[in-house]
Amino acid sequence: MGRSSLKRIAVIPARGGSKRIPHKNIIDFEGKPLLVWTIQAAQESGLFDRIVVSTDDREIAEVAERAGVQVPFLRIEANDDVSPISLATVAAVTQAQTHWGEEYKTVTQLMPTCPLRTSEVIAACHNQFAIAEVNSQISCFKFEWMNAWWAAKLDSRFVPEFLFPDAVKGGNVRSQELPSLYAPCGAVWIGKTCELLRTKTFYSEGHTLFPIPWKAAVDIDSYEDLEFAKAIFRIK
Repeated sequence: MGRSSLKRIAVIPARGGSKRIPHKNIIDFEGKPLLVWTIQAAQESGLFDRIVVSTDDREIAEVAERAGVQVPFLRIEANDDVSPISLATVAAVTQAQTHWGEEYKTVTQLMPTCPLRTSEVIAACHNQFAIAEVNSQISCFKFEWMNAWWAAKLDSRFVPEFLFPDAVKGGNVRSQELPSLYAPCGAVWIGKTCELLRTKTFYSEGHTLFPIPWKAAVDIDSYEDLEFAKAIFRIK
């Protein structure tokens, strides 16, 4: 019996062994486990035929199940803290295809550490991906009050080594004269499933970056990030 063909799968990678914030993916964020914000954004988008939480932790799986997501299998590959997240997503897609006997046209990776990313942002990313007709698309945000053109490395004596010295030059270049710079963020990564399974990365040939609002790009990796995200949430 052949596999049924579906269009879109969303994978939410949520490993259990976080170090900087223990149990980070299920800590409380404004009244809900952190992971649940991403699950609900995926559900509310109405875009996905299948939503999978990829985890090696039974407690995280139970939180996901209470939020309405089936977790019939735990992650068996790329469950350490050094493997690229894309490998965990590849493993989840492979397990899902085997478990449900399904195939997917696209896969969307949604990091659970971006609680301010909404269903509207997910939809906007998917609209652009459909228009662009590329193998993969990675969300990004524009540097605003942090001017990346003035970035510098400091040595042990705090002497700066500017990454873009021509943009500094004694302060003679006005910031508004410099082009915008963007940084990738983990909010919404989309790829053609066949290409992701082949290349094992969303940074495939011809990938694009799609800007989203900087608030939606806030990614929690430390307690400082957590407090920052909470502050942004409370002033929305």
